[in-house]
Amino acid sequence: MADHFGDEVYPGALLLDETGRRIGSTATVFPLIVGGGRAADALRSITVSQHLFGLERVVVVHHSFCGATSFTAEGITAAWKDEQHSDISSLYDWDGIAITDFEKSLNYDVSLIRKSPGTPEHVEIYGLFYDIDSGELTEIVRDVPAEVAR
Repeated sequence: MADHFGDEVYPGALLLDETGRRIGSTATVFPLIVGGGRAADALRSITVSQHLFGLERVVVVHHSFCGATSFTAEGITAAWKDEQHSDISSLYDWDGIAITDFEKSLNYDVSLIRKSPGTPEHVEIYGLFYDIDSGELTEIVRDVPAEVAR
């Protein structure tokens, strides 16, 4: 990720105070990994990260061979009802559960993050696809506010 954008630092170096205690890092990339990689699970962390670190960029990365491509929203809802005897059909936005098309899911997730009141207006948001076999990272979606794009 740091290489893709060119102006990010990861993993960075630890910063120590005069007594040798860890007080920070030079890293500018803070990975957040969520099951199924869907943005709805990251919204709170985006808000907290903005408060603590002053976010400038949010990047959603979906990858090939993702487990979220192995089921559908309908299928997991039906299975949950059968296995757990509980109806979760209204618990989640169905478009944010499974991944049936990487471009569609990245567009959806970037839009969800942009519309969230917990995402600052100035933040750049990207949707990238990582091909596990080739190691290639491809930008699929770019949502950069006009004043930042200048």
